[in-house]
Amino acid sequence: MRMIFVNLPVKDLPATRRFFGALGFAFNEAYSDETAACMVVDDNIFVMHLTEAKFAQFVTGKVGDPESATQVLTCLSAASRQEVDDIKAKALAAGGREWKPNMEFGPMYGCSFQDPNGNVWEFMHMDQSGG
Repeated sequence: MRMIFVNLPVKDLPATRRFFGALGFAFNEAYSDETAACMVVDDNIFVMHLTEAKFAQFVTGKVGDPESATQVLTCLSAASRQEVDDIKAKALAAGGREWKPNMEFGPMYGCSFQDPNGNVWEFMHMDQSGG
């Protein structure tokens, strides 16, 4: 079994925890401290929100600034179009920012927003009913 850990630098770890907690995500406290918050996406998928100083320990060169350049698009699946709309509403209410208008590509419907650190998140529903 493989596990996925997406590592992202954050400017304000407490604000990041509050933001993603408001979206309904839990954190694994065994892998969290004052420099890191391990957000549980699914049984084997985690996002490590790391303070910029902690993130810098794992990279060569400078830590990128998502406010000046998009570094990654983190896209998570959604169970329905309604969940896409609901998660975007929660994100904006919790301090996230609009990034792009909602998108529709054939059977896919999604949204995107920036978290308080400027990282871009997408939620996408992929209708597999064939209709």
